Parts: sequence; C-alpha cells; structure tokens
Amino acid sequence: MTESRNKTIVVGRISGVLGVKGWVKVYSYTDPKENIFNYSPWTLIKKGEEVRTYQVADGKLHGKTVVARLEEVTDRSQAESLIGSDVHILKSQLSAVEEGEYYWSDLIGMAVETAEGVRLGFVDSLLETGANDVLIVKGERERAIPFLQGQTILHVSLDAGVIKVDWDPEF
Repeated sequence: MTESRNKTIVVGRISGVLGVKGWVKVYSYTDPKENIFNYSPWTLIKKGEEVRTYQVADGKLHGKTVVARLEEVTDRSQAESLIGSDVHILKSQLSAVEEGEYYWSDLIGMAVETAEGVRLGFVDSLLETGANDVLIVKGERERAIPFLQGQTILHVSLDAGVIKVDWDPEF
C-alpha cells in the first residue's frame, strides 16, 4: 500500500474570512496549527467546484485563529467563495519521518489484523486523546484501539498495508 509521494493530503479547511483584503481563516490540522504555513502551494478543493491552487502570500496566528493571505485573493468576496474548501498539499511536501514514525495519512485505509491473523477491519481515522493516539478501525463493527507501539501496536508495514495488533477480536 505504499502511497505515491505525489498524492495530496488534507492539512486544513478554510473556515471563514477576516477583513476586506482577502484574508481567510483556516482550521489547521497540523500540530502546532501554524505549521500549515510551512507548506505552499495549497490546493483548495470544495465539493462540486473547481480545484484551484494558490501560493500562500502570508500567514499568521490571529488570537487563537490561523489566518492566511493567498496570492490572487485580494478582496472579501473572493475570500468568502473559498469558505468550506479543504486545504490539500502534496505528500512530497512533508518531511521524511524516522523509522517507527508515521503520518496519520499513511495509516488511513490500512488493514488491521491481530497477531494471529484475524482481520479486524481498516483504519478509518485516528483520534488524539492527550494520553495517546487511538486508531478507529471499521470492520464488522467499529473498534477504538490505542496506538501504543510495542503494546497494542505490534508492527506497522506500510508496504503491505497492514497493522498487526495485540487485541482481542471479541473486544
């Protein structure tokens, strides 16, 4: 299941506008949230509308909000038309990770199996709980499996697209 480095991933969503000069409010999925400005260009995808790519001209924290100015977006009405757009970047824009580390986007869609080979389902999403991350696995039912490497997570094979877990299939 090795993904192409040219595949896009979602790193945020345009959630509103700020002022009259085309600034947009961004709900960032990066941690910390201002890291979204490390990536440019952004490809904005809004269901049922044209896909557009913009260079990030400026970006900053504005209170608890992240705001950005995109090249070619110069007024409030242009900015308003972008509300609801998902912010995509090329996966190749991400820095390489160390052995045993993964971007969440790498894990989405991977099969999850017990050490004995019982298929539990596929990773639908991940949750950040504060204590540890949690895999949301959907199969014949939904399971929440703590992402604790060396404990519940026995092995992650990106090439095979399989995560081996120490988990009771009846739980």
